[in-house]
Amino acid sequence: MDQSLKHLEQLFELPDCQPGQYSPLTLAYIGDAIYELVIRTILVREANTQVNKLHKRASSLVKAETQSFMIEVLEQQFTEEELQIYKRGRNAKSFTSAKNASITDYRRATGFEAVMGYLYLKGEYDRIIELVYTGIKAKESGK
Repeated sequence: MDQSLKHLEQLFELPDCQPGQYSPLTLAYIGDAIYELVIRTILVREANTQVNKLHKRASSLVKAETQSFMIEVLEQQFTEEELQIYKRGRNAKSFTSAKNASITDYRRATGFEAVMGYLYLKGEYDRIIELVYTGIKAKESGK
C-alpha cells in the first residue's frame, strides 16, 4: 500500500481495509471519485485551459456510456480478481440510475467504478492508471 494511504490511516486511526469485503456499490462510490480524479489530472496536465473546456472534456470521459465502451476492451484484460469485482458491481442492485444513460451502460459503468475503487483501496495505483490509459486509447481509436 502507498505511504500516503498509510499516513491517512494512521492520522485518522482508520480500521484495516479489506477491499474485497466492501459492498460493490461502496467500491463504486469511491471508484467514481478516483476515476474522475485521474481524468481531471490528465486533462489539467495536458493543457492549462479554460475550466469550462476542461469540464466538457472530463464529462465526456466520465459518463456511463464512455465507461461502458471502455469495458469492452478492459474486461478482456482484467485479472480474475478484477473480473469478479466488476461482475459484483455490474450486478449490484442500485436504487439510483444515471439520468442520461441506458440501464446497461449504467450497470457496466458501476462495475468499472467498483474495480477502480477496489484497486485504489488496495493501493494499486499503477494498475488504475494502466487500465484508464488502455480504456482511453480504445475510446480514442473507436475500438
